[in-house]
Amino acid sequence: MNSAKPKPRAASAPPRGGKRRRGTTNKRRRTTQVPRTRGQKALLVARWSAIVGLALGALGAAIVVGVFWHYGSDPELPHIESLSEFRPKQATRIATPEGKVVGEIYEQRRTFLPFEQLPETLVQAFVAAEDSNYWEHEGIDYMGMARAVVVNIKAGEKRQGASTITQQVVKTFLLSPERTFKRKFQEIILARRLEQALSKEEILTLYLNQIYLGHGRYGVEEAARYYFGKGVADLHVGEMAVLASLPKAPERLSPRKPDTQRRLKFRQIYVLEQMARAKFIDTETAEYWITRPIEIVGDPYPDLNTAPEWVDLVRRELVERYGEQEIPYLGKTVVTTLDPEYQEAAQEALRSGLRALDQRQKVGRPIASIKPNKIKLQLAKYARRLPKKGPTHGGRYRAVVTEVHGDALVVDLGNWKAELSLSAAADRYNPKGLPAGERFKVGDIVRVTPLADAEAEDGKAARAPHRVAFPPLAQGAVVVIDPRTRHVMALVGGYDSQVADFNRATMAKRQPGSSFKPFVYAAAIEGGDHTASTIMNDAPEVYDLWKPQNYEKGEFQGPISLRTALARSTNTVAIRLLSEIGPDKAADLARAMGVSSRLPRELSLALGSGEVTPLELTNAYATFAAGGMAAPARFIKSIDGQPMDADEPVAALRPEVAYVAVDMMRSVVTEGTARKAAGLQLDVAGKTGTSNDARDAWFIGMTPDLVVGVWAGFDSPYSLGRGEGGSKTALPIFVDVVDRLGRKVKRRDFAPPAGVVEVRVDRATGLLAPTGAAEESTRVEVFLEGTAPTEVAPAAGEVDIDSFVLDQYGDEPQDTAPSADEAGDGELP
Repeated sequence: MNSAKPKPRAASAPPRGGKRRRGTTNKRRRTTQVPRTRGQKALLVARWSAIVGLALGALGAAIVVGVFWHYGSDPELPHIESLSEFRPKQATRIATPEGKVVGEIYEQRRTFLPFEQLPETLVQAFVAAEDSNYWEHEGIDYMGMARAVVVNIKAGEKRQGASTITQQVVKTFLLSPERTFKRKFQEIILARRLEQALSKEEILTLYLNQIYLGHGRYGVEEAARYYFGKGVADLHVGEMAVLASLPKAPERLSPRKPDTQRRLKFRQIYVLEQMARAKFIDTETAEYWITRPIEIVGDPYPDLNTAPEWVDLVRRELVERYGEQEIPYLGKTVVTTLDPEYQEAAQEALRSGLRALDQRQKVGRPIASIKPNKIKLQLAKYARRLPKKGPTHGGRYRAVVTEVHGDALVVDLGNWKAELSLSAAADRYNPKGLPAGERFKVGDIVRVTPLADAEAEDGKAARAPHRVAFPPLAQGAVVVIDPRTRHVMALVGGYDSQVADFNRATMAKRQPGSSFKPFVYAAAIEGGDHTASTIMNDAPEVYDLWKPQNYEKGEFQGPISLRTALARSTNTVAIRLLSEIGPDKAADLARAMGVSSRLPRELSLALGSGEVTPLELTNAYATFAAGGMAAPARFIKSIDGQPMDADEPVAALRPEVAYVAVDMMRSVVTEGTARKAAGLQLDVAGKTGTSNDARDAWFIGMTPDLVVGVWAGFDSPYSLGRGEGGSKTALPIFVDVVDRLGRKVKRRDFAPPAGVVEVRVDRATGLLAPTGAAEESTRVEVFLEGTAPTEVAPAAGEVDIDSFVLDQYGDEPQDTAPSADEAGDGELP
């Protein structure tokens, strides 16, 4: 037997293939491993947490740094430098000399104020409301961001923002409105850069001038004027707090919306409390305005849009002065020559005159009426007159009313039924606002014009296969000028003009008709060979196959003076006179006096065959009233307080010649075609004018202090209607304008200058009146010195007037009138 004992297994290792036997111990383990306490475990966890936190923090910081570096190095990131050169878009105001704002030119309604013009309390109000740490942070308010996060988490929704004023400037000027991770980082980057590039004051200047404050108003100055009717310099603390309340939600907190007043008041209270907390105002001031209601002005610009034509007039002059590209940035205050009372008088007189024209010509009204049993027969007649393909688009036709509805008529042009809307131009067609049933009945005959579907208000007709409308309405223009200063006191370009409309006063070129004749007569007087008492024969004559006619065709007066010929607007005498002096002389004089449009240099010029605008013709007449001194019409007095230099007047006509011409035009009022103006009891001179077929009606009237030009006609030349013309259509508008102005028109007479003499002459011959002549056969005539007659007229019965005229012209009786074969149609070529 082997007496050797087997080696024991190590005590620390369990039996192979089995478990440690119960009762066995590991003495070494028990002596080297001590159980940890709770504190030790917590310390270990904290140590590892710190290590992990530091690692994560470092990783986060590295990521943030990387993100900032990535977005900050983006080549497409906007440049801060652009803000130092910022030019805001501003509104240009158009005002009267009394300061009434009548128009605006703008792309954005803004009035820029430099920082020194921003009240300190206003700045404090916005800082208190939007960024209380503005003066301390460097573009980003990190504590504010943390505070906003906590508030929003507690509320479960976004209750508080954390954008600084600097960040808001960045958002507004440099970044798109999208909300992305990239954009937020760019906003922070740019805010930091902005604080380094600009001062706090410069950033606030950008913010307070750019910020949107509701109702299309940008910047604090524009908002102050709109809500309170005054600039920021005149606001009280409560009003400043209201403005500072608006950036949060300008439309939801609008002072002009009744349903927002409660929310706005709460926001104003918050701003006032913040101002008090920041010691910008004392507690008593805050409490006072907290208890006061918010009061805004009803209409800050009650005269706005009352003179829309003036917006275009001023804009045109500003473009000439500064260039088209500068207009949105000007921000000027333009004081015009406009007188609101004159403008209103001109507007109302024109509208009244055009409505009277509509009524006379039965525009938009029944022109006749037939019995119901006659309708079918009448329609059969109309059907025979219609073109085979139906009525021409834009043509004018008679139609029978077959149905009357509340807002429309059904009419028949002759087996061609159409619907006629009654809503268009209701003010003109139906000034009394009568219902359709009181205006029309079945069987009425009306004038209509066919419409294309695209022209109809609501597309295809509902009650008939086609659509028609009443024919186009006549329009008009009125210009009022002070002849001494050439200030345009009023200018109306149509019945219901809007901004950027076709301004007929300055754009419509129309034939002046007989209103051009004074230039012909003045040119003849200036030549020295003719006087107001020169006798010329009103008789038919042919000029190169053209046989002019007088307004009353076929009627001729025989020998008459130039004064009488002008007063009665005798065509034949005007043409005969122009043929003697030459068309060039009259055209050159008219141009020198203010007619800038190109004029035909031919005999038809005597009848106004050229085309002129109401403004240039009125201004040329102002040269007569100003003693022959010509100057451009003026619309602007000053720009931003700087007076506009006036052009020096130029002598276009000798004062004595101008006076003789004016005196001859007095006879147009006292004994000629403008006798309706005599009732004004003023010293009025002027001339009526009517172009061919009464397409244009004119009257230009003058007093020593006022020139009023009136034109009426269609935008597309068309006859105004039977009986219409300068005397019936335009003259009443002139009379109405002057009558509405009342005492504003001075009652004084044209004063004769040196170089004019008065002599009593024989009406029939123009020679000196014989001794003992009856007063009715003579008149006191004005002459240029040296041109008065020296020969005495024969006593009554000594000579026949026809013999006198024949002797003067050296003509034989049979040569004074052309044969029937030579006669023309009396129209202009």
